[in-house]
Amino acid sequence: MHKEDCFYLGKIVTKYSFKGEVVIKLDTDEPELYKGMESIYVDLGNNLVPFFIEKSSLHKGNQLRVQFEDVYSEEDADAILKSGVYLPLDLLPKLSGDKFYYHEVIGFKVVDVNFGDVGVLVHINDKAAQPLFEIDNEGKEIFIPMIDDFIKKVDREHKTIHVETPEGLIDLYLN
Repeated sequence: MHKEDCFYLGKIVTKYSFKGEVVIKLDTDEPELYKGMESIYVDLGNNLVPFFIEKSSLHKGNQLRVQFEDVYSEEDADAILKSGVYLPLDLLPKLSGDKFYYHEVIGFKVVDVNFGDVGVLVHINDKAAQPLFEIDNEGKEIFIPMIDDFIKKVDREHKTIHVETPEGLIDLYLN
């Protein structure tokens, strides 16, 4: 399994018991969707290794307490501590309407209500305080903050995101 075929689910943050149980901090608003999993992929040395789950339970909000097969001691748990965990993309719950996963809208055309065609969405920068659409407009980069008020419609059928940005925002990048 390759990382590009998976989505980041969270990180193994701590040991829970001396019997190898670990706690995974889930990167999701709906942790209950993931409590019945049979297996996950753990990032070990840039390889995704499948780990099978014997039992799991929700733990303090968005955390999952997990007992993996073949991880029965503190030493075994130490070996996977601080590792990222992943699931295949096809296990992502389907979103509808104007909600989307970052990976699914890359390549979409961005159209502004006032400006018209802005360009093609090439990346979403989520390292800043506010995530940004990074758009290619014939070789020029345009950044649009991902603010709910700006995003008017996500048209999956036509691979288009309709936005309404403040007047002059797009022109700042083109002049």
